[in-house]
Amino acid sequence: MSDIRIEHVAVYVHDLEAMREFYQTYFGAKANDQYHNPTTGLRTYFLTFGSGARLEIMNRSGVDVPQQPQQVGWAHVAFSLGSREAVDKLAQTLADAGFIVSPPRVTGDGYYEAVVQDPEGNAVEITA
Repeated sequence: MSDIRIEHVAVYVHDLEAMREFYQTYFGAKANDQYHNPTTGLRTYFLTFGSGARLEIMNRSGVDVPQQPQQVGWAHVAFSLGSREAVDKLAQTLADAGFIVSPPRVTGDGYYEAVVQDPEGNAVEITA
């Protein structure tokens, strides 16, 4: 079973365009054309990153659960940038844009990371 890989992960969002722009601007994502199912009201973008990883951002009426800082479910998504210098640079850019939560540091388990929130408050780790 060594050929198993995560094909994509998906997250419901309020503002598809703001989220698409955030991941394109700061993480280099490429978006497909927006998909819309007129029967269900579902709208989505698949965002593809340089490594081939994909994030699906989705929106539909009736999906409106307030986020909690600590809740059961996915806690964050992490992007590896390859070096401490890259983490420092992107963390500063995101801090200047108002998205930083925790500046770069070495964690107890040895990661060099910063934590930001995307426009909808989802935690995003950027690691070396």
